[in-house]
Amino acid sequence: MTILREPLILASTSPRRAEILTSAGWEFTVDATEVDESPGPAEGPADYVKRLALAKARAIAAKHPGKLVLGADTTVVIDWHILGKPPNAYEAASMLRQLSGRHHQVLTGVALVRAGDHGGESVAHQMTEVIFAPMTDDEVEWYVATGEPMDKAGAYAIQGLGAVFVTEIRGDFWNVVGLPAALVYRMAAKMAAAAG
Repeated sequence: MTILREPLILASTSPRRAEILTSAGWEFTVDATEVDESPGPAEGPADYVKRLALAKARAIAAKHPGKLVLGADTTVVIDWHILGKPPNAYEAASMLRQLSGRHHQVLTGVALVRAGDHGGESVAHQMTEVIFAPMTDDEVEWYVATGEPMDKAGAYAIQGLGAVFVTEIRGDFWNVVGLPAALVYRMAAKMAAAAG
């Protein structure tokens, strides 16, 4: 049996999302744009990641009518506080100290958008709980010095050096890396069935 999957345009320059799609055998091209990632007033984490994913997908879909565009945004949440990408080493260390010895949530918003006469949109999010081991000051300083935390939400990469600090995950591992592939697949299949 062959599973038919429509090629995607990935509205992201994230190498991690590209690697996940490639590993899943999904054909795609990349065309990304920048959007304002400032949280809105009183905006909850789920609404935040869905809004950004949709904004990215819509911006690229407008340039490629008829094509299926995938937008995504991932953030880390602890005590309902959104931890984005740290702007500097000091903030990276601060984030890691917040996560040390505690559990937190990783949320990824996913949007599939097709512009044009037969267009449509689908938006959802995935949440995974992650538990961190306690980190010593030396460990925090070492990890920040590697540079890995600097372009990662929450200042760590579960698929990289940061893996040594993760003691448990509850939910989709790939969601923590940056793209819940199973969710994307279900959303794309539902859109294809609706288009019929």
